[in-house]
Amino acid sequence: MNYPHPADTRCWQSTEAANLPRSLAATLASAAASVLLTLGLLAPSAARAVDGCLVLLCFAAPSWKSVPQCVPPIRKVLRDLARGKAFPTCGMSGAGNSARHVWARAPGNCPPQYTRVHESESGPIYTCDYTGAITVTIDGKQFTRTWWDMGGDTVTDFSPVAKSQLGTWDTRYDNDHANWLRSRP
Repeated sequence: MNYPHPADTRCWQSTEAANLPRSLAATLASAAASVLLTLGLLAPSAARAVDGCLVLLCFAAPSWKSVPQCVPPIRKVLRDLARGKAFPTCGMSGAGNSARHVWARAPGNCPPQYTRVHESESGPIYTCDYTGAITVTIDGKQFTRTWWDMGGDTVTDFSPVAKSQLGTWDTRYDNDHANWLRSRP
């Protein structure tokens, strides 16, 4: 069977390639392909950043876990925070509306129902069941504070303002606090 010689095929019909020796043209074509492949592999891919405005809305929802559109971005934010990445921002939230992240630190920055005390020779050691907290502020007032842990578990403290506006909300934080109060001597 007769196959056309590479120099006779369409890709080798440019005048520059036709004037080069076949081995040099093949070497240059191979090198060019290698360079393009390497550049393609090394080029930064588009970052898949989480939309800070969507995150703000989701954390302000009565239960972000019950809103299907909220689950993937919130899970990603929690995973990113656990890996030390910055919390996303929302440039379009307007004055007085924001969300921010702080690390939990017992006993001062951890709800009492999630604070654990371990006795040691040098005195009590406090730990928090949660790693950090995300506070959502609406119209300049705290709306929600969501506590999260490295495993992705969250519990949200809804402010009185949030409760009056939402009508219904995830009551886990309130229930845990009530149980903690009943268990105290």
